Amino acid sequence: MEGVATTTKDSKPSGSTTASSAIKPGLLIAAGAIVLLALVLALTFSGAAAPRQLGDPGALTRWGLPISKAVLNVSVAAVIGSLVFAVIILPRQQGNNRSTETGGEHPAFARVMVLASAASVVWTIAALGVLVFTYSDAAGLPLSGDPAYTEGLASYLTDFDTGRAWLSTTMIAAIVATMTFGARSGVWLALTGLLAIGGLLPMSLIGHSASGDDHNAAVNSILLHLVGVCLWIGGIIVLAVIGGKLGPLTQTVLKRFSALAGFAFALVFFSGIINASLRITELPQLSSEWGLLVTFKTVSTILLGGIGFMHRQWIIPQLSGANLSARRVLWQLITVELLIMGAVSGVAVALARTAPPRSEELAPEASPARLLTGYELPPELTPERWFTEWRPDWLWIAFAVTVGAAYILGTIKVRRRGDSWPIARLLCWLVGLLALTYVTSGAPAVYGMVLFSTHMVGHMALTMVVPLFLVLGAPVTLALKALVPRGDGTRGIREWTLVIVHSRFSKIVTHPLFAAGNFVGSIIIFYYSPLFGFALREHVGHELMNLHFLITGYLFVLSMIGTDPVPRRAPFPLRILLLFATMAFHAFFGVALMGSTSLLQASWFGNMGRDWGPSAIADQQIGGAVTWGIGEVPTLLVAIGVAIMWSRSDARESKRTDRAADRNNDADLTAYNNMFANLAEQDKHHKRRETPSEETSGRRE
Repeated sequence: MEGVATTTKDSKPSGSTTASSAIKPGLLIAAGAIVLLALVLALTFSGAAAPRQLGDPGALTRWGLPISKAVLNVSVAAVIGSLVFAVIILPRQQGNNRSTETGGEHPAFARVMVLASAASVVWTIAALGVLVFTYSDAAGLPLSGDPAYTEGLASYLTDFDTGRAWLSTTMIAAIVATMTFGARSGVWLALTGLLAIGGLLPMSLIGHSASGDDHNAAVNSILLHLVGVCLWIGGIIVLAVIGGKLGPLTQTVLKRFSALAGFAFALVFFSGIINASLRITELPQLSSEWGLLVTFKTVSTILLGGIGFMHRQWIIPQLSGANLSARRVLWQLITVELLIMGAVSGVAVALARTAPPRSEELAPEASPARLLTGYELPPELTPERWFTEWRPDWLWIAFAVTVGAAYILGTIKVRRRGDSWPIARLLCWLVGLLALTYVTSGAPAVYGMVLFSTHMVGHMALTMVVPLFLVLGAPVTLALKALVPRGDGTRGIREWTLVIVHSRFSKIVTHPLFAAGNFVGSIIIFYYSPLFGFALREHVGHELMNLHFLITGYLFVLSMIGTDPVPRRAPFPLRILLLFATMAFHAFFGVALMGSTSLLQASWFGNMGRDWGPSAIADQQIGGAVTWGIGEVPTLLVAIGVAIMWSRSDARESKRTDRAADRNNDADLTAYNNMFANLAEQDKHHKRRETPSEETSGRRE
């Protein structure tokens, strides 16, 4: 490995790159060949590339589409992996690490940015190819420059979901490519990485996940799957490219990536199982073409997870010093990983081109609720169904499990170190996550799509109930106590947390006046604008709605009773004033809905085809009462919390003053009394001068 010196007679200089220290370019070419070979075999096996009897787009489209998708999958993984390494794993400057010479970019960072730029350009070209080939395949027309063909392609890109999705992907890839050539600061690289991950969203909204009996679960699970795959495969690609430039950082970098790869493996495995279970409901379906491809992917994923476990448990701990045999085994395992991942990537593309065993076509006699929401109308809402009706939202479940596990591990680490961390905070955090899971996956989510009143229950819970418990958990404070600061110039979770807390953006959004204005203003803007309809009709809008409500409520409660560090705290009187203003606004909004005779989103709630429960307008009026009632109780509790904090703050100030007085023998009080005594003496002396004596008065007479 470069930068590792050896003392044996026949060893190479420490600055050279040997076969044991980095994967040769030929192995990357071999991995690419494996991708294409696996793709060809999978397509041949599934029959997806065979000529069609009707509407055949031609051999160029039949083979060009899957190959373009394979190239796109590998390139987007390389982009995301490169940016993740640049943001949280690698140091940007050589001088930040004591074992390297000062000056200039670190060679590994420079190379990973070259990889990010090159891969993003390939991603853009591949996305453009997929866009064109997808239209040719859907229309059953060979590629041509005919004006009618071009006009049809333009209509496809603007009027059809699949065309718009691939156009969005292409545009995002082009923007990411532009940013990778110029961005070098940590913040801009982080934003570029988030944008690249956002480029996976359009891909998750099309294909098999765009239809079926559980559209939301399919979209969320495939999105989580794509994120995990890109983090995992992208990281392996990056290691293969920059391995010869790591030098003494090899063990540290591999430890950091190993932890990330473990998280990615969990995402890939469980999201893959969930997505497959939506389409395979019986064991005999595993013998179908789609089922066999899924089985191959599952076995390969488990095998890759086993190799990663070997990395973490046996190989990485032996990399300290000049253990060339351990390094050789490590890079051999990484080579095997690349080859297996290449095969899996090829099979994944073929899987997308193969019809699942369970039909996903919408029935011609579908009910109004199914046409509007994608789901059949749930049974009448009864008290027990508030607890028995569930529709898992795997995106929020994954979030709750991840941050819940991280909080528990942080608590254990802090307490084992001998520091204190209240169990009550842990319980508050877990209760908040359980409440979040219930609101997004339980009855409020199921019935919130058909009943406005239930929708308002979920809204108010997301903005007032869930944030109340999460804020009391003080996650930022725990993270700062549990995570060890890095000293090599890189930014981990702790460093990025501090960057966000002290950022100008944080100063704006956590300002008490902004948090309160956003809290009350969002309700009016959301419900009396097209945003409400967008959240009802589009899955992306629904998830963004949940995210906005949660963040809005969290920031407001944080500014009122939070103990986590924020740039600015409001004085207690202002907090009380803002809380009472919020209560008044909730009351006003709730009363307005209760007396309204105009139905919000009538095309949705009025056409649901419900044969149970109150009418749509009566249900909306119930929703107004819910807004008033649920909004007031948590706000009152927060106001009580502010009053208690105010009282404790005054008590602490009094104790501090008493302790200071004990230390200086009441010097402040003595000085204060002396000041008044001096003023009294001066006033007395002044009066003596102004009042004439009796002798003086007699002489004047």
